[in-house]
Formats: sequence, C-alpha cells, structure tokens
Amino acid sequence: MRTVFQRTVVTLFSTLIIAGLGTLSGYLLGRAIAIRQAESRLDQYANRILADAASSSAESRAILERMNASPFPACSDAEIAFFRKVVFQSQYLKAGGRIRDGRIECSTTMGRVEAQAQYKPDVSRGDGTRLFKNLPPFRVDDQTVIAIQIGDSFVVYNPYNLRTAAGLPMRYAVTVRDTPSRQAGRLFGELPTSQGSDLTSIVTTEGKAHLGESLYATRCSDEYATCMTAHIGVADALLASHRYIAAFMALGGLSGVLLGMLCPLLYRRNKSVEQQLIRAIRGDMLTVVYQPIVDLTTGRIVEAEALVRWTDEYKNAVSPDVFVKVAEERGFVGDITKLVVRHVLRDFGSTMRARPEFRVNVNIAAADLADSSFVPMLEDALFDAEVPARSLGVEITESYTARQQVAKDTILRLRQKGHVVHIDDFGTGYSSLAYLHDLSVDSIKIDKAFTKAIGTDAVTVSILPQILTMAETLKLHVIVEGIETRAQANYFASGHENVYGQGWLFGRPVTARLFLQMLDEEESKYCEDGMAAMADKALPAY
Repeated sequence: MRTVFQRTVVTLFSTLIIAGLGTLSGYLLGRAIAIRQAESRLDQYANRILADAASSSAESRAILERMNASPFPACSDAEIAFFRKVVFQSQYLKAGGRIRDGRIECSTTMGRVEAQAQYKPDVSRGDGTRLFKNLPPFRVDDQTVIAIQIGDSFVVYNPYNLRTAAGLPMRYAVTVRDTPSRQAGRLFGELPTSQGSDLTSIVTTEGKAHLGESLYATRCSDEYATCMTAHIGVADALLASHRYIAAFMALGGLSGVLLGMLCPLLYRRNKSVEQQLIRAIRGDMLTVVYQPIVDLTTGRIVEAEALVRWTDEYKNAVSPDVFVKVAEERGFVGDITKLVVRHVLRDFGSTMRARPEFRVNVNIAAADLADSSFVPMLEDALFDAEVPARSLGVEITESYTARQQVAKDTILRLRQKGHVVHIDDFGTGYSSLAYLHDLSVDSIKIDKAFTKAIGTDAVTVSILPQILTMAETLKLHVIVEGIETRAQANYFASGHENVYGQGWLFGRPVTARLFLQMLDEEESKYCEDGMAAMADKALPAY
C-alpha cells in the first residue's frame, strides 16, 4: 500500500519530469520558430540588397555610358569637371575617371595622374566589363571598395551604401557568376570560411539553406550575373530571439507543471480505479454483505440480497455504481460476479442445504447475460457446493433485459436450471404486461422510488395498484425495495399476497456472520413461540 508520503513524492517527481519535458519542448519549438523567422528575415534582407545592387548597377552603367560619350578631350580639365558633375549627382557612386591598360589616367578625386601603377581586374566579364576590388587610391578604412570599368571609363561605388539590417546581426556577400572560367567568385562581403564546396552552391543558387552553424538566403540577378547572399550564425539568430524562446520555455514548463499535477488525479480517478479493482478481485479483497428480505405477512426472513462492497488502496469506500461500471466498461465485470457467487456459497452453503426454503439473490450484469460461460459457471459452483439452483436467485436490472435477445434466452436457461429470476428496479424502464409475459420471470422488485412516494401526492403512488394487480394477474411474487417505515410495510401487506419487503426497517446490509446470527435468533424466537402455543393448548380449561 502506498502511503501519503510516497504518493506525494511520486507526484512531485513526475511533475518535475513532465515540467522539464515541457520546458525542453518549449525550447525546441521556440528554437524552430526562431530559425524559421530568421530565415524569412534573411530572405527579405537578401532581396533588399539585391534591389539596391540592381539600382546601383543600373545607375553605374548609365553614368559610364555618358562618360564614354564625353565630348571633351580625354582627362582634360573640362572632362574631369564633366565627370565630377555626373558622379556627384549620382546616388551610389563616390568617384569616376579614365583608365587604360590598368593604369588610372585621371579621376574626379585626384585629377590628372602621372605614372600610376598598373592594376589588374579581379573579374572580367565576357561583355568587356571589368571589376576591381580595393583600388589603392580609393580605399576607405577597412571597407571593400568596388570599381567597375566599361570602355576606358570607370566608376567607384560608395562602400557605405549597403548596410546590414537593424535588429539582427546579419551579414552579406556579393558573388559574381559570369567570369571567363565560369567559376563563381566572391566580389565582396563576408562568408564563413570552413563550409567546403557546399558553400559555393549555396551562394550561387537562389533559396534558403542551413549549413553547419549558419543560415543562408541567396537571391540572384540574371541581368547583372550576380548573387546576394545574406547569412547569420544560428547562435546569433537564437540570441536575437532569446526572449521569444524564453516565453515558449516558460509556457512549456507551466503546461508541464499543470499536466504533472493533473496526471496523478486522472490516474487515481480513472486508470488507478481499474488497476486497483483488478488487483482487489485477484486478491479476493472485495467484500459481500447481505440485506434481509422478509415476508410482509409473517415478518420472517425468507431471502437475502448479496451486495458487493469495495474499499480501495487509499482506504476510500468506492460506490458499486462506480466500480461495477468501470468493470463493465473494461470487460471484466464477470470476474466480480464469480467472486460474489463464490462468497455466497462459502458463507451460506450449509444454511442453504439445511433450509431449502431460504434463498440468496445475486445481481448479474448485462455482460453476464451475453457471456456463454456464465450459466456453466453457476452450474459448476453449485455442484461443488452441493447447493440446489433454487437456493441461488438472480437479480437482473430491468433495462438489461430489453437490450438484446440473448438476454431473454439466458433468463429462460436460468429458469430451466431451477434458478429464481427477479427483475430489479421494476417500473423505471420498460414495464408492460406483454414485456413481463415474454420474459417469464418469477418476481419483480419494485423500485424504492415508488416506496418513498407512499403518503404523498406523487404520481407514482397511483401507479402502484396497477403494478400489484399486474403481478397478481401474472402470478408473480413482488419484492418491495426501500421500506423504511411501518406505514410503508402496512401499505403493501394489506390485501396483497406474495409480497416481500426489503429495506432499513427490516435490516441494513450486514456481514454473513451477523446475518446468520439474525437467522438463528429468528429461528429461536419462532421455536419458543411455537412451544408456548402448544403449552397453552395443553392447559385445562376452567
């Protein structure tokens, strides 16, 4: 048996485990959502960068076209002034000028240049476009500076045009796909350095990717043969969403605590009832008590109803309405019926053999009526106890008998074997003269709701005479349940034959030992009354 302390420890332990699992589930869910949101923002960021790059590329080509069509002598003061005008009016450029054979001849920032070093382009496209990274004259701090040459003119991009998105530590890289070797090359930006060949595919193919500890989103422009890749470390993405993830963890942990506290209650109220009941049946831990049924004419005990009782492992008395229903729903109510039959024959076997007119009635369930092994079980038990079938009556709730034909067939078999069959709770279900005639039962038990109505104006009182008349017509015995007052007993005893009574007026359910004691006391009383009557007859008359 589990103590209160043990149950408390188990509850706390299970609550902690479930709360931990809930917190972990919240973290995993929050993490997955945070990564998905980061991927979506990366994609939006890459689109924005690509749009800026497309705008800057379009502007630079238009300006280079105007510079190549300059009406002034090359690198003259007039041309340099012209270049400065068009460059300074631009949105994305910071400088421009003339370059031949890799040597800068003049620019908007330096004017005419003499004896400059020769620079080799980092990227040469098939259309004659050349790209230079970090031309020394135009370097700005640690920023990557890109210059583009078409013809003899070149322009230099402002390195501060492209900035990272606010709110997340995102980075980007621009990759060129149209080199003579057809190999992709990073033009500028930052990318992780240890991802292998898979990274090349990611930065040159549109889409989202999760490689290693980084998230990527790439957008490409077919017109300018470049791809924009935005990326962020998984750790940085999670850190940026730490409050969001913490909220999911808190929600998961709280849900786990509530579930952990609820599970023991659900287990105790449902699953535990079933498992405890099964253990109680196997261990013969259910008890059977007996309530007397008396002949209202003589007041003598003629029958008893066997009632099963159960106290669970927590010392709680469980109502038969609860545990019998559980057994019916789980399909083992027949085990309870066998237990009750075994107890009855053990407690009253010798009394039944000594007093053939005395009978004990057991309640059977709908599942028993449909169980093909039920009647043979009764036969075997009675045979082993050497008790006749008429000494063991069966009580069947009225609603059971109307469910299926097999119930009616089983009732017929029971009567053929010699059992007395009672219809319990009569008047609450399918009562009709034709119905009773079809069942061919021995007696009816009038529900206590009718008994309580005696002496009141309830409608059920007017039905009682009809029920009693119906029983007399069909030659059925009547057992009245719930008799608690002498007035109720007198109502049924007056003018009606074959009427028995059951209720607290005659005795509450008691153990077999106390019931047998009641029978012995009653037998002694009637023996004494009989001897006194005989003595009175023997006295001489005066």
